Amino acid sequence: MPAAADVSANAMEPPTGATAKARLQALGAVARAPLRAAAALGMIGGVLVVPQAALIALCLQRAFVEAAPPAALLPLLGALLATLLLRAGLTWAGRRLADRAVERIRVDVRARIARGLVARGPVWVRAQQSGALAERMGAHVDALEGYFGGFVPLRADVVGVPLAILLAVFFVDRTVGLVLLLTMPLVPVFMMLVGWGAQAASQRQLQALTRMGGHFADRLRGLGLIRLYGRGASELHGIRAAAEELRVRSLRVLRIAFLSSAVLEFFASLSVAMIALYLGLTYLGMLDLRTAPLTLGMGVFCLLLAPEFYAPLRRLATHYHDRSAALAAMDEIALVLDDAPPVVASDADGGTPIAATPLVSVRDATLRHPAAARDVLSDLTLDLHREQHVALVGASGDGKSTLLEALAGWLPLHAGTLRHAPGLRIGYAPQRPFLFAGSLRDNLRMAKPGARDAELEQAAEAAQVLRFASRLPEGLDTVIGERGFGLSGGEARRVALARVFLRDPDLLLLDEPTAFLDPDTEAAVLQAIRTFARGRCVLMATHSPAAQAAMMQVWYVHDGRVRTQGGMP
Repeated sequence: MPAAADVSANAMEPPTGATAKARLQALGAVARAPLRAAAALGMIGGVLVVPQAALIALCLQRAFVEAAPPAALLPLLGALLATLLLRAGLTWAGRRLADRAVERIRVDVRARIARGLVARGPVWVRAQQSGALAERMGAHVDALEGYFGGFVPLRADVVGVPLAILLAVFFVDRTVGLVLLLTMPLVPVFMMLVGWGAQAASQRQLQALTRMGGHFADRLRGLGLIRLYGRGASELHGIRAAAEELRVRSLRVLRIAFLSSAVLEFFASLSVAMIALYLGLTYLGMLDLRTAPLTLGMGVFCLLLAPEFYAPLRRLATHYHDRSAALAAMDEIALVLDDAPPVVASDADGGTPIAATPLVSVRDATLRHPAAARDVLSDLTLDLHREQHVALVGASGDGKSTLLEALAGWLPLHAGTLRHAPGLRIGYAPQRPFLFAGSLRDNLRMAKPGARDAELEQAAEAAQVLRFASRLPEGLDTVIGERGFGLSGGEARRVALARVFLRDPDLLLLDEPTAFLDPDTEAAVLQAIRTFARGRCVLMATHSPAAQAAMMQVWYVHDGRVRTQGGMP
């Protein structure tokens, strides 16, 4: 981030995204080399079907027409075995390379999604269903596997293998080659027509999967509340309905996939039947379109290559549904991967800000939550300096937490500018801090992964965490549940305050840090905040008279404005 970041409302316009196909190609760039190698090996293995068919036809010609002794066939059989082994080895190597490429792409996409979620910020994430986000990182990323592991490597086969077979067949019999040449364009045309419907059905199916994942995750998280209000049967009915919708949409996708395969099999079978009929009538003398006699070896060679001519297309049809599913999944993943709005706050470690300049400077700012119809705060102009300790006071809903979120970079400005001093470190303790499933020590270490145990315990002591942790079975190593299950609201806020202390910020943004605390504990926490705040700036949203008295200034939030007793801050 630049030394001084100016963020205005016109910088928040969403970028125009590329098409799903272009996005897929961009995602495959991380594994382009192994994918190309897998495609090349697959095409070479496919082309080897020509010498394989030639060796089989030559063996039959010499054995049944020329009556060659068995010893004369041994070199041909050895060459045939070597060709088969070579094809198997190339197929295995190509599959291995494709699997490695898919795994690399899958890890890279999930990392990109995680970075996209971080870049979009907590406000956007909190507006989403956690189950839907999990589906995008899980099932939607897995939907890309068939495309990159199957469809992409096979595209070279579809071009190279039929061309090699066509040239070989034309060299032996022009009529058979003409039949293959005339029937080949019909297959991709009908596959394309069916594919359009498959992509639309896949997109609807993935959207249903996303909705069901979000629905189920939300209900699972609120299971206790659902049971408390006796809504278990109703919610079970809703889950059954969502599962039934997903089942119906999945079957629709399968029907279209089977239809595309049926179209291909029909034209492939029709072509092979025409070639077999032509060869049979020629052998019986009922049809004469050749200038030279048709030997048994020539007929077997053409008949063996006829189905192999369509084999790459048949395999491509198997993975054509994967392409449709990947394009549909990409539309959902792109909601997270698209460029996010710039984050206001700078979290980079740099030089210590100059004391004479404001740590934070806000000019003519307007704050509004996403999709809200009115502004929460407007015409906001303020400066925050070192050694400035401010209590932010106002009725619930007047915008105290909104202001803290904006200063922390969790909420973009609707209008105006916000500037941070270079190298500014911000510590934010919200009203509802998120605690992860794990030990208290692990939750504290989130603020500073490399912190020593002595540092953790010092921050925990200052925030009065040890006051309740000492009564727990294993102290700071006691395991708590997700979202702080096992702790009271006041205890969870003290853990969040200890995180802030451990982070060693220049600016402390504290949202009701002493709520739900008894007077003795509140006094100890406020004393710790005053001690820690020396040389730092503190902005504390509070309703507590004791907390207001502990700060040097009091700012009042009312009617969308922030004022001191004498006017604007």
